[in-house]
Amino acid sequence: MSNETNAETSTATNTEIKPKKPSKPIKLSHFAMASEDPDKSREFFENVLGWSVAGVVASRNANGFYMTDGHVNLAILKFRNGPAAGKEFPQGYVGLHHIGFQCDDIEEMVNSFKENGYQPRHDVNLAQGLGKNPAKDNAEFKMEGPESIMVDISERGWVGTKTYKQL
Repeated sequence: MSNETNAETSTATNTEIKPKKPSKPIKLSHFAMASEDPDKSREFFENVLGWSVAGVVASRNANGFYMTDGHVNLAILKFRNGPAAGKEFPQGYVGLHHIGFQCDDIEEMVNSFKENGYQPRHDVNLAQGLGKNPAKDNAEFKMEGPESIMVDISERGWVGTKTYKQL
């Protein structure tokens, strides 16, 4: 038997069913930072980078701002409670908090995360009242991602971006 035949046989008998990949790349549309002083952070993005305020965050979970360069939305958040921030973030944490992706089909995207071993962040979804509800803020689901980073997924998108869907 030739090596070529052995390789074909080996490949054919050891196939694994791999999760389906998206037909097109899902683009980064959003990221969030935890901030002790959202006003000071807003001033930095306005005055140093020329970004604009796309919205104000004033909820039971956080206060701050949505900033945009026209393509990407940045949430600058001062969290008011631990469950809304997520259990991995200690009180007073500042820095990158999560990233967000806008998709065409939220259920397909949630299934893709799960098929690849990444589960919903039920703790944060419950604390923030998230789920398949595009009228609720911008994010529809929080999921776990690689290296334990939190990931937002949304069909609606984020205020200030070109792909944001007004209701």
